[in-house]
Amino acid sequence: MKLIVAGLYAPLFWGGFIGAGLWLVGESTLWLLPLFLAALAVAFAAEWALPYEACWNLSAGDRRRDILHSLVNEALNAVGLLALPGLVALLSSDGAWPRGWPLWLQLALAMFIADAGISLMHYASHRVRWLWRLHAVHHSVQRLYCFNGLMKHPLHQLLEASTGLLPLLMLGIPSDVAALLAFAIAIQLLLQHSNVDMQLGYLRWVFAWAPVHRFHHMKYGRAGDVNFALFFNLWDWLLGTGFYTTDYKIRQGDLGIGSRPDFPRDYMAQLLDPFGPESLSKEPAVPEPLRH
Repeated sequence: MKLIVAGLYAPLFWGGFIGAGLWLVGESTLWLLPLFLAALAVAFAAEWALPYEACWNLSAGDRRRDILHSLVNEALNAVGLLALPGLVALLSSDGAWPRGWPLWLQLALAMFIADAGISLMHYASHRVRWLWRLHAVHHSVQRLYCFNGLMKHPLHQLLEASTGLLPLLMLGIPSDVAALLAFAIAIQLLLQHSNVDMQLGYLRWVFAWAPVHRFHHMKYGRAGDVNFALFFNLWDWLLGTGFYTTDYKIRQGDLGIGSRPDFPRDYMAQLLDPFGPESLSKEPAVPEPLRH
């Protein structure tokens, strides 16, 4: 029975909640907030019922910090959605967005375009030093669970969102599709950083869910420069950064920034860290199965 649940969890969670969002947004985009809270409750319950690493369910003094990151970043998303009609009017080309398409197909197009921009910005954030200093806040986590997918420096959140949304603004994306896209990203982040022991089978070649994304959070320097995609692994196959192996299981002690084991854990200290001096220590050795 556990194997069945493990195999069905990710596709049912992703398809079920995004599908419900598509259905409810016809009534009002305000329904997306309680729907996300329901998804969050299901995600937490699933992590306790079928954990990948049981100790990752326990707070390491980071719960308050992660909540603050999430509240601030989701508030910024809300402000962006409120400003969307004005931005579309300012930047868009008339008639470029396919408004005649079914809503689900418009959302799929928005996800595909946003995924390309966000994934490329993510890749650049591991190559450009000042971007990495902002992005390092997200990589400082030493456990993965659904909620810390939203743990990002607000400036890096702004940069990632801009690269994903700017092409859509220029095309004239409607407000309801943009709200659905923001909701779909939040659902994806819950799955991408999930502590559920999910089994993906062949879906691991398509979707950037937790079993794939965990390798990206390894603390072993360049070994973690893999699996940058937000939604779809297509971008990693094109970049040559796709990686998955069954020869190594990511466990407690494998995550974080190896050269900065003392990375600050307090919320305000993390906001200020990119602008201060950086003290690096020696990278830990890469485990043999990960040397690729």
